Amino acid sequence: MIKTEKILHLKSCRGRKVRVVREHYLRQQVPCYSSLCQADCGNDGKVLPGDLTHYVFPDVGVVVDYLEILEIRELQGIVFTQTACQGVQHSKGRRQHNRLRNLLKDPRHDCVLFANEFQEYSYCPREKGESQEKWQTRCVYSAAVWYFHHLAGMMDVVMITEDQDAVAQYSSLNSGVYVISVQDFLQNFWPELQAAHELYGSISQALQEKESEGTEREYTEHLPAEVLEAGIKSGRYIQGTLNVSKHRAHSEASIMTEGLSNKNTDLSWGVLVCGGKNRNRAVHGDVVVVELLPKSEWRGKDTALAEGQGEDKSGEESDSKPMPTGRVVGILQRNWRDYVVTFPPREGPQPQSRNSQRILAVPWDHRIPKIRISTQQAEALQDHRVVVRIDSWESTSLYPNGHSVRVLGRAGELETEVQTILIENCIHVPPFSDAQLREMPVNSPEKPWRVDPAQVAERHDLRESHLVFSIDPQGCEDVDDTLSVRSLAGGKLLELGVHIADVTHFVTEGSLTDLEARARATTYYLADRRYDMLPAVLSADLCSLLGGVDRYAMSVMWELDAQTLVVNKVWYGRTLIRSSYQLHYELAQALLNGEQAEVPELAELGSEEKDAKLAQLTQALETLTHVARHLRAQRDRGGALELEGVEVRAQLDEERNITALIPRQPLEVHETVAECMIYANHWVARKIQETFPHQALLRRHPPPRQEFFSQLVDSAVAGGFTIDTRTNKALADSLDRAVDPRDPLVNRLLRIMATTAMSQALYFSTGLQSQDQCYHYGLALDRYTHFTSPIRRYADIVVHRLLTAAIDMDRGGGLGKAIAGNKELEETAHHINNKNRAAQRAQKISTELFQCLYFKERDPQSDQSCVADAVVYSIRDNGVLVFVPEYGVKGPVYVKNREGQVVAAGQDGSCEWQSGSVRRYSDHITTTSSCGTSTFSLFHHITVRISVRSTHCHADTLNLEVTSNKPHHRTEPPQPRSQGRSQLVQEVVRLAEEAAQEKAARRPKLSREEREFSQSKTPNLYSLLEEVRELALLDLQVDKQVCATTA
Repeated sequence: MIKTEKILHLKSCRGRKVRVVREHYLRQQVPCYSSLCQADCGNDGKVLPGDLTHYVFPDVGVVVDYLEILEIRELQGIVFTQTACQGVQHSKGRRQHNRLRNLLKDPRHDCVLFANEFQEYSYCPREKGESQEKWQTRCVYSAAVWYFHHLAGMMDVVMITEDQDAVAQYSSLNSGVYVISVQDFLQNFWPELQAAHELYGSISQALQEKESEGTEREYTEHLPAEVLEAGIKSGRYIQGTLNVSKHRAHSEASIMTEGLSNKNTDLSWGVLVCGGKNRNRAVHGDVVVVELLPKSEWRGKDTALAEGQGEDKSGEESDSKPMPTGRVVGILQRNWRDYVVTFPPREGPQPQSRNSQRILAVPWDHRIPKIRISTQQAEALQDHRVVVRIDSWESTSLYPNGHSVRVLGRAGELETEVQTILIENCIHVPPFSDAQLREMPVNSPEKPWRVDPAQVAERHDLRESHLVFSIDPQGCEDVDDTLSVRSLAGGKLLELGVHIADVTHFVTEGSLTDLEARARATTYYLADRRYDMLPAVLSADLCSLLGGVDRYAMSVMWELDAQTLVVNKVWYGRTLIRSSYQLHYELAQALLNGEQAEVPELAELGSEEKDAKLAQLTQALETLTHVARHLRAQRDRGGALELEGVEVRAQLDEERNITALIPRQPLEVHETVAECMIYANHWVARKIQETFPHQALLRRHPPPRQEFFSQLVDSAVAGGFTIDTRTNKALADSLDRAVDPRDPLVNRLLRIMATTAMSQALYFSTGLQSQDQCYHYGLALDRYTHFTSPIRRYADIVVHRLLTAAIDMDRGGGLGKAIAGNKELEETAHHINNKNRAAQRAQKISTELFQCLYFKERDPQSDQSCVADAVVYSIRDNGVLVFVPEYGVKGPVYVKNREGQVVAAGQDGSCEWQSGSVRRYSDHITTTSSCGTSTFSLFHHITVRISVRSTHCHADTLNLEVTSNKPHHRTEPPQPRSQGRSQLVQEVVRLAEEAAQEKAARRPKLSREEREFSQSKTPNLYSLLEEVRELALLDLQVDKQVCATTA
């Protein structure tokens, strides 16, 4: 080891230049991470393959500007030098540096990091008078030369740079080490990699445009980082994440941070930022620093209706009182992502230059400003959706500059819109790679999968001792949970068992399949398809607990007192099961009801044996139902929240068009299954937290902020009710009492408002939260996690591994493998939470897309299905927010239009636009015209006409127009009404039925999407309208209340 010195010229917090001398140690042995190494470098971890034609050394400029190209998986054998990584950190910041670090850690990419500045023979001290750029280029070239000689010339090395002087200087110095430009590299080595060529052209053009920008300042400069940090500490500035309003993107944004209201009650609703100038180049999602304006300049949020409104949290826009208002003075972290934009048509009013081909592209997301794109394909890309990335936003530019990444397709086409939804929610679901599929077990007619005898010896074998059965939708082949119940000790005890697919047996921690599952974090359900978290050989076959076949399971079994159902003991462990019956819900309910029903597994048995087995099965179902009722009653006494709801199934034709919305009949057996799953999740949470108190993955549901209940409380008062929101028990009891005997819909709307006010349940590591923070508000449980769906949720896989480790410790075997620490587990939880939110948003937007497709094909003037009853649930300055029970649609209805006309209702209730005025009150809004005064009150039923508002650059939206201020009554016979039940049950049923519908719709001939993307694409009818399922209010006769929040 050789000690030397490294001289750095830095800048102090006060702006003074400082010369820093640091000790620098050089070593002869530094890992090269190549499989061709003959020098015993100690290459632990990822190594470069030896069967390539060359290794690639990008210089600092290439890594800084063209990292996106280097991320393409087809490019292999890339060696990132320490010099290049440090250059990225200094010039692009922490976010880009972390992106490079994640790329280096990802085993799916053939790239490594070479610490060239610690290698004695590749290190190059900076010469006097040498510019930093020239020195960095020389360092990378020196590292490339050393690497070539270190591998004894067995592998050619290509250094790529955009410095033409470096190409001329170094290209002919060493045989076997080639120095070429990025463009030459792509043309010579990857001529058919079209994506890389297009990306290079786009980035190069963007860089050229950036150099030619003007100098006239459009925005104020951001303050230096040291000034921002000092201002935040002193309290002069406020740090937070910019949240641009969905409905008033051009004029309104807000800043909200955790704990802000604790320091200053004025800031309980955050800080308002009005107008683009005060936003100062900040983009939705950026972490910004704001300075408060004088109180005389404070403003309130706009309470008038805006297009597409109806999904905000309760109370957020119910008051127009002035609130703290500020302006952005600095940006701490850019959170730019991939954006989908639409290239406007030439005849549009978009400013663009034909010579430079600079286009102002319009983002699909209203909250994102227009992005200036430089392209030579402006004509060809008109009316197309294109993925772009923002490169910079200088103070001299009105709009950010960016470059195109790839073209999705023509706007309005279904595939284009679906891909847009995925990209806008940062969902990346490529086909499972060959390397990942090679990790999968084989199960084919030629080589059928069989149980491993070693596993039989290690597991608790339940195949002969327990009556195990599943209850799923009819035709379901994807079964991830089974149940068992039996009598012990002569009837004095009961044993309840929940048996879950043992996914972790097949998915090894750290494997490529595990890494891909972690990256996805969940299975993504869209309106007409799903993207699986795991390959189909697991999710639809070997992990599916099908009837009559041997399967591995993770089980929880309780020994209960038969009379009191008190738990005597609990057993956790790996089991081997064979499901005796694969029941569907209707069959199980028929058996419970004592009806005549044919069980397929008993069809070929003799009469006497058949009757005996049928009686045994029926007794098991009755016992299970009795236990589930007891479990539910326990949670109800603790304050479990409930919501009235109805589940709606969308019927699709072969082209995936919605042909009907069909209410679905729920059954008690649905809730029975759900309660057993909740019980298992609760007990597993207790077990892993007791064993690993500081590193267990649990799920908590924080109590909602009281401010979010304002709309619920005010609306209840308008209806003559009092809602107590101090605790979940008080809320549940007061909602039970808020019943209008004339209109059961009132209670349901109040429950919807309560659900809207809820905070979101989150995964977390127990090392980060105190015990009292583990409570699940919605389920009224002190501890909760997710254990029962490892096929679809990565969180369940993590919990399975923790449970396995806990079981091993109980047996005295210790930890076979170190479990993740608190910090690593919290990062995993944060990642899963983000992906879950993305999945929910994507599903919701996909549902809205198909709702628009449903109405787009119908003439709103003549088609009676476009006319529906709606109920008012919120009053605004220029209209009302309504809910359409039949379709589960929420949206604005204007009573005053942009021309100043108001809605005037005649004697028969029919409405028309006339000149007049509008006046808003707390519980109603009135319009006055020549026809007299018309009133629209809270919980008032009106008739609306539903149509589709199509926009060129954004998603289509539904338009609701009042046609009568009286309720709508259909002439045709009403649809059968369905009973309200638990949303938790709905979630369990939805997951199972999505799988069943996918299986039932499979055909031997694969579709284009299945061949190209290796993803399932069959209609999942029960997942189609999740929002409809949660919020629709078809049943007006049911008094039963069901759970308000999902697990």
